[in-house]
Amino acid sequence: QVQLVESGGGSVQAGGSLRLSCAISGYTDAYYCMGWYRQAPGKEREGVASIRAANRLTYYADSVKGRFTISQDNAENTLYLQMNSLKQEDTGMYYCAAARTFGTCGLGTLLNLRYRGQGTQVTVSS
Repeated sequence: QVQLVESGGGSVQAGGSLRLSCAISGYTDAYYCMGWYRQAPGKEREGVASIRAANRLTYYADSVKGRFTISQDNAENTLYLQMNSLKQEDTGMYYCAAARTFGTCGLGTLLNLRYRGQGTQVTVSS
């Protein structure tokens, strides 16, 4: 059983930065697809960034390209999301997700991954 625990959320002013962490426990391997998605009140879930463990291939939502960076630390078994130049529209609950998949590790796949964390809140004020 894989468990995911997010941390690092908080409140920040627009233009600021936050780094989210997702501690992953349990067995994972190179076939794992991992990433972050978010959900704002009254809105649909949105895939933010994903990464394939084997080749570090990444995908980003257009809304965060150039501002967010996803990375993984194999030694620590931790997934990160560095968020810079935050905007009010980045406000929401951010979730970490992961699963073994042989298909594309894109943002659409991310929303259907088997394992998910409880989320960490990000609030960006003006």
